[in-house]
Amino acid sequence: MLGAGLNTLPKTSGNPSKSMRRQTPINPIAIVLVLGEMNEEFPLLEKRREKTRALKQAMMQELLTGRTRLV
Repeated sequence: MLGAGLNTLPKTSGNPSKSMRRQTPINPIAIVLVLGEMNEEFPLLEKRREKTRALKQAMMQELLTGRTRLV
C-alpha cells in the first residue's frame, strides 16, 4: 500500500474504553515513491497555476476595458 505510514488502528475486541492502538511499520520505499511522484507533479501544478492566473488577468482586463460585458 503506497503512502501507508504509521497507521494506528483501534483494537477490535475487548473493552472499548481500554482499546489499545496497534502501529504498523513504516515502509520507507513507499514513502520514497510517494515523495518522488509529488516532486514530479509540482512543476506541472505550478505551470497550471500560472496559466490560470494569466487567464484570470486577461478576463479581468477585458471586463475593465469594456470589451466584454456581463449581462
